[in-house]
Amino acid sequence: MCASAKYNTRGPALIPRMKTKHRIYYITLFSIVLLGLIATGMFQFWPHSIESSSDWTVEKRSVHDVPVVKLPADSPIPERGDLSCRMHTCFDVYRCGFNPKNKIKVYIYSLKKYVDEYGTSVSNTISREYNELLTAISDSEFYTDDVNRACLFVPSIDVLNQNTLRIKETAQALAQLSRWDRGTNHLLFNMLPGGPPDYNTALDVPRDRALLAGGGFSTWTYRQGYDVSIPVYSPLSGEVDLPERGPGPRRFFILSSQMALHPEYHSELEALQAENGESVLILDKCTNLSDGIPTVRKRCHKNQVFDYPQVLQEATFCVVLRGARLGQAVLSDVLQAGCVPVIIADSYILPFSEVLDWKRASVVIPEEKMPEMYSILQSVPQRQIEEMQRQARWFWEAYFRSMKAIALATLQIINDRIYPYAAISYEEWNDPPAVKWSSVSNPLFLPLIPPQSQGFTAIVLTYDRVESLFRVITEVSKVPSLSKLLVVWNNQNKNPPEDSLWPKIRVPLKVVRTAENKLSNRFFPYDEIETEAVLAIDDDIIMLTSDELQFGYEVWREFPDRLVGYPGRLHLWDHEMNKWKYESEWTNEVSMVLTGAAFYHKYFNYLYTYKMPGDIKNWVDAHMNCEDIAMNFLVANVTGKSVIKVTPRKKFKCPECTAIDGLSLDQTHMVERSECINKFASVFGTMPLKVVEHRADPVLYKDDFPEKLKSFPNIGSL
Repeated sequence: MCASAKYNTRGPALIPRMKTKHRIYYITLFSIVLLGLIATGMFQFWPHSIESSSDWTVEKRSVHDVPVVKLPADSPIPERGDLSCRMHTCFDVYRCGFNPKNKIKVYIYSLKKYVDEYGTSVSNTISREYNELLTAISDSEFYTDDVNRACLFVPSIDVLNQNTLRIKETAQALAQLSRWDRGTNHLLFNMLPGGPPDYNTALDVPRDRALLAGGGFSTWTYRQGYDVSIPVYSPLSGEVDLPERGPGPRRFFILSSQMALHPEYHSELEALQAENGESVLILDKCTNLSDGIPTVRKRCHKNQVFDYPQVLQEATFCVVLRGARLGQAVLSDVLQAGCVPVIIADSYILPFSEVLDWKRASVVIPEEKMPEMYSILQSVPQRQIEEMQRQARWFWEAYFRSMKAIALATLQIINDRIYPYAAISYEEWNDPPAVKWSSVSNPLFLPLIPPQSQGFTAIVLTYDRVESLFRVITEVSKVPSLSKLLVVWNNQNKNPPEDSLWPKIRVPLKVVRTAENKLSNRFFPYDEIETEAVLAIDDDIIMLTSDELQFGYEVWREFPDRLVGYPGRLHLWDHEMNKWKYESEWTNEVSMVLTGAAFYHKYFNYLYTYKMPGDIKNWVDAHMNCEDIAMNFLVANVTGKSVIKVTPRKKFKCPECTAIDGLSLDQTHMVERSECINKFASVFGTMPLKVVEHRADPVLYKDDFPEKLKSFPNIGSL
């Protein structure tokens, strides 16, 4: 008991003494551990790109405070650029691998200062433009700071301007890069290639297999599908704010603003001006400016001084001629001004031409046709000029306005090559935001190609032409992919023929009687339509063969969100009447296909019946006209896409049909259809129809081959 009492007395007294003695020690230790955990967490979760991105700030573009690499005179030099390189021969796609975002990873080499064996610098600074380009890449979703994850490598060696380069030493510096491997998967950016006297159209620095994003490619030096043609950046883009000017006629029809042109080109332009007077303005360098006024911002014609690039907004067409180099910065200035560039530079590969449709924004004229420039440009319709003006400005805003835009467009093109199944579509590359936001690229949520086994449902609208109707049914029933035939009987005063009189065909035939005689009945979403594809066909279209109809269905399967049809029509702007006009002449241009013979998705029946804007549907039924034009407007507005005309045939109806038999032969028909176009454009608030020069024909249909080798031998010619 005593021993126990003694222990109890000393034990409790010892504990507080230990706490007091070691309290500071424990608190200090705990604080250190806590701070260590916090520091570890911050290091683990803090964005790694912050430190890497800071390498490319404007303040750090000087190479004075970075590691120095000495290049001995006998340092290896890469081979010259391999002109045979293509993505499947010189690019290692296995480095890119699979990733859920379908994005390539781009690594930027750390900044180094390269000197020759005498200590002379190969490059003193990184240009402001290249610094902006590297910054854009490092801030993008393409960037990685892990060299082992990289698919593409971008050197920090600035080769944008060959004028500033020591060719041999720059090539030796490239060969020193840790992952160079003959330039495989390396990307170089160059805007000003070549040098006097020959000015090659591609960078003269030996680069072996490296991809080149070049600003002056010709067809001789451009490696199709491997290199990327980029714009020559205009510094004025960042210095001058040109507010967007609406499309339309301008003060000058043609304007040339380039300085130091070749004398032959200059004399031809002056001859053009002398022949056409004040509608043509030829500007040149100013020689009589006061001191302190920058000549780059002024242009002169005789004693007149014009602000540049503001004067470009005063012209409809702006000439872009080749200089010593094919690529010219003036192209960017012209696009920014919303002036339609007239590009006269034979063999020039236009910037981003792999994805951009330059026919929508420019006119390309061969150098030998310079004297005919005025007459060529006069033949361009005003409607097309206005669309090109809008498109030119859009190209500048999206792809030319900054080094960031140029860099990201270049990487996206390469990305689309490596992940083609996730590539950006033609519409996304070329349609301005107004078009993208006002339409849906594909409202159908379909598989890429609807199954062929399902076939299509043919819908024949008829009133009283029984003999012609039976002939149409007989011909359509021969089409292999026909699944069902639906006859919409639109005559409430007469019963359809007895069942025994109808043609005997291999697929179900259903007759639907309507309550009222309306043209819109042909587009009602009937329960009997079980296939995705619908063929709308009139009861007098008897000249189409089964091969033509089957081919049309096959084309529709590849473009299920479009109207695919046979009779093509066009809308034109009537300058005298200042309104739209319907054109039925046989031309190469089409903006509509008549639904008297056309394939479309059954979803559009629902849209037509329940979602047609304004009073269009009632207007059509009241006037008994234009239901086909209304459907063209609807589909074009929803998808933002053009129609597709198939096969060359332009005559479809029976030769013996008379005016009494056909509504479309009425004398007032054409006038009323023009009024339809103007009415619908007013209701939609825009003109969604798109004019194209395109026709889909079967392979080999005109070639001299045995008929048994052709999939669709019976294709009509007219």
